Amino acid sequence: MDNGTLQFTANMGISAIVLIGAYILVFTEACHRTNAAVIGAVVMVGIGTWHDFYTQAQAVQAIDANTMFLLTGMMILVAIIKPTGGFEYVAIRVAKTAARSPRRLLVYLTLAVSLTSMLLDNVTTVIIFAPLTVLICRLLKLSPLPYLMAEAITSNIGGIATLVGDPPNIMIGSAAGIDFNRFLVHMLPIVSVIWVSTVLLLLWQFRKQLVPPPGFTGRIDLDENKAINDPKTLHRSLLALGTVIALFLVHHYLHFYPAYVTFIGVALAFTLVRPDPNVFLAELEWPVLLFFAALFIIVGGVQNSGLLEYIGQGLAGFAGDPQKLLITCLILMWAAGLLSAVLDNIPFTITMIPIVLDLEHSGVNVTPLWWALALGVGLGGNGSHIGATANVICVAESEKCDIDGARISPAIWLRKGLPVMLAGLTMASVLFTAFFGFFST
Repeated sequence: MDNGTLQFTANMGISAIVLIGAYILVFTEACHRTNAAVIGAVVMVGIGTWHDFYTQAQAVQAIDANTMFLLTGMMILVAIIKPTGGFEYVAIRVAKTAARSPRRLLVYLTLAVSLTSMLLDNVTTVIIFAPLTVLICRLLKLSPLPYLMAEAITSNIGGIATLVGDPPNIMIGSAAGIDFNRFLVHMLPIVSVIWVSTVLLLLWQFRKQLVPPPGFTGRIDLDENKAINDPKTLHRSLLALGTVIALFLVHHYLHFYPAYVTFIGVALAFTLVRPDPNVFLAELEWPVLLFFAALFIIVGGVQNSGLLEYIGQGLAGFAGDPQKLLITCLILMWAAGLLSAVLDNIPFTITMIPIVLDLEHSGVNVTPLWWALALGVGLGGNGSHIGATANVICVAESEKCDIDGARISPAIWLRKGLPVMLAGLTMASVLFTAFFGFFST
């Protein structure tokens, strides 16, 4: 590297210690993850201010407002739709379709979630599907745990396939000049193989939970048409949701932030439905929102200490030698995956983009590095229950559920999700190596 190469500093070590401390609290469940994140955020800002690497103003700026407002807006729309019986209607229809086979139900749900995540972001997808899944499982007297986990995991995988499926993809596409079709052609084949292998692995991992319980008949004696109790509100709120979905498909062409698109739908719902704010605001997942705000502050401290850039420069150090380009891509993919299992993938992507662009200016063919980065940050989120926003939403939904055995603990996620992440990265590495020439163009 050049004279701008970073050296490891005490501030980097301090930020890493605070991050690790907060994550120990989260993973051991010594306290609720929201409490742990807030404690970690306060400590990070305090120590960062004391050591002059992270100010209060920088902490506020570290909170990703786009993500926060996207989450809030979608939660509002779901809260408006819930009382109408619309979710119950869909739940009964789906339950009747796949009632006789819990395994087939998992395949149906994961396929629907993955395809939706290719067009919408995976956060929006799971906010809609998670409560619906719990309703389906309640009708069939099944544990929603395997279904919620599978949906979060496959939504993360599905989002890798398209330019608009995951925020890092949009950043990579913008920096590298990759359009929607080129992204799809390069990512869809490898994602399809990984998706199939992942679903097969999930079916094997949850084989005991996907066995029909004693007395299970799969018969649903409910009329879905009677589930809808407020058709007027449902139709109007679905119009608002449909507007959001339609705008999501073209928001990158209109230069609209996803959060702004969501609140266009919220504003339309407010105009058409005129809901009572005291009612729907009580339905929002405030602990989830506060957790993400605090987590953004913690990761922002790590980023401002220079630790992420230090890691990124270390990863890029191999790429100056064309003979080591494949090795560099694989190292970047795995490092991005492992870091994304515990860190938000957006700051890491933001950090890596200028480093990769700098290599391009030095004459390195960085095209395969972009694909490796997209695969790594997309697959890595499956490694832990806080590795991706979709995971946290599904975990929170499981905690609200009153069905026995529904709660997804950090230990359960690590036991099931970490092997999925490692298998996905391994599969991606094999395919990436086999078709390296294709990914180099």
